[in-house]
Amino acid sequence: MSMKVMDSLRSSVKGSVVEEGDDGYDEARIVYNAMIDRRPSAVVRCQDAADVAAVVRAAAEDGSDLAVRGGGHSVPGFGTADAALVADLGDLTSVAVDPASSTAEVGGGATWGMFNEAAAQFGLATTGGIISTTGVGGLTLGGGIGYLARGHGLSCDNLLAAEVVLADGRVVTASADEEPDLFWALRGGGGNFGVVTKFRFQLHPVSEIYGGPMFFELADAPAILAHFAEYVRTAPREFGGFPAFQIAPPLPFVPEDRAGEPFMAVIFCYNGPSSEGEEIIQGFRDVAKPVAEMTGPMPYAALNGAFDGLVPPGLQHYWKAAFLDELTPESVAAHMEHGPRVPTVNSTVHFYPINGACHDVASDATAFGHRDANFALVIAGMWPDPTQNIANTAWVKDYYAAIEPFSQPGGYINFASQDDQPKVSSNYGANYDRLRAVKRAYDPDNVFHLNQNIVP
Repeated sequence: MSMKVMDSLRSSVKGSVVEEGDDGYDEARIVYNAMIDRRPSAVVRCQDAADVAAVVRAAAEDGSDLAVRGGGHSVPGFGTADAALVADLGDLTSVAVDPASSTAEVGGGATWGMFNEAAAQFGLATTGGIISTTGVGGLTLGGGIGYLARGHGLSCDNLLAAEVVLADGRVVTASADEEPDLFWALRGGGGNFGVVTKFRFQLHPVSEIYGGPMFFELADAPAILAHFAEYVRTAPREFGGFPAFQIAPPLPFVPEDRAGEPFMAVIFCYNGPSSEGEEIIQGFRDVAKPVAEMTGPMPYAALNGAFDGLVPPGLQHYWKAAFLDELTPESVAAHMEHGPRVPTVNSTVHFYPINGACHDVASDATAFGHRDANFALVIAGMWPDPTQNIANTAWVKDYYAAIEPFSQPGGYINFASQDDQPKVSSNYGANYDRLRAVKRAYDPDNVFHLNQNIVP
C-alpha cells in the first residue's frame, strides 16, 4: 500500500493501524484457522462505522484487496489475505439489550458468547451457533443455524435491521423499510454487500434448557439416526438437538477406558420444561443404551459454550457442508463408512435439523436459499498437528464425496471451505440470480470479494 494512502488512513481513523514491521503485526494478522498464514499490508482495528468507511475508501484508492474480520471464525480465512487491507471489527463488541421490546443491538465484532451473556440477564436469547466464540456477524449473514432454529428460525430470520458500510464508503441502515433489497440480501448472502457494523435482533424467552451430550456405541448409530430423523419430523419446536460422530473427550462422565474412542453422540437442547425434555431423551435411551451421558437442566448459554474447549484458536481447519432432504438407509450406510473414522477429538460431523420455524419463512423472503432442506450437515475437520493436513483433509473430502449423491446441490456457506467457490451458485441456492442483481446494485466492482463470492 502506498505511503500516501497509509498516512491518510492513519490520520483519519480512531483505531490503531498495524503495518508489517510494526510491533504487534504478527499478532494482529493471526486468524482462527492456523492453516491460513497470510501477510496483509495493514490491519486496522476499527472503532466505529466511520473507521470502517475510511478503510473501505483507502483500499479502493490504493487498489488493494479488502478483507473484513468480524468474530474471526472464518474457516477459509477470509478475514485476511496477502497484501490486503484488513478492517478488523474486533473492538465493535457492544451488546445492548432492550427487554421492553425484546430486542438487542450488537456490534459487528461481537461473539455469540458476548451476546448470550447480555441477553441471559433478561431471560432472552435468539438463534446463535453451536460454539460461543463464533462471531455474530458471519453466522448471521450466512443464515445462522443453531440450537434454537427449529423454534425461532435462523439467526438471519431474527435480524430486524443492520448498519452497513457500502462499497463506496457510505453508511446506511438496512431494514424492511430502508434499503429493502440490501436487507433481503444480507440475510443469507454472506459478506458480499458491505460491512455490517451493527445488528438489531429480535429476542425470545430462553433461559434454562434441558440438554447435554449422550454417547452411543457406533453399532447403534444407524438406529439412533433413524429414530432422530423420524422423531424430528413432528417434534415440538422446542427441541433443537442433533446427532454427531464424535470422539469422546476425557471428561468425568465418560468411562476412563472409553475416552478417545469414536461414538455416535446426540447433543440435546430442549427449550421447555425439564420433564418434557427427559421424556424426549428417554425415547433415545429406549432405542439404545448410552455408554455415557451428562444431561439435565442448564442455562442455554452454558450449552452454547459447552464445546468451546474442543475448538480453540490455532487448529488446522478443513470443512465441507451438505443439505439433506432425508436420512435414507443408503445415505446412512455412507455415513457409517466415514463418520467412525473421525480423526481427532476436535473433528466432528453434525446433523442439524432445520425444519420447524425455518420452514415457516418463504423461500424467497430472505436470501437463504435452502428452505426446503430438512437437515444441514457439516463435516468439520479440525486438528492441532499440521503434519496431518493431507490425511485429515482427505478424510473430509472422501466423506463428502460419499454423501454427495444423497445431498442437495450446494451446502451451507458458513461451513464451506476456500475451494468451494466453483459451487457458489449451488451453495446460495434458489436465490442466486436475485443475489447477483443486488450485488450489481450495491457492489458492482466486487470490492467485497474475499468471501463465498457472488460475482456481479
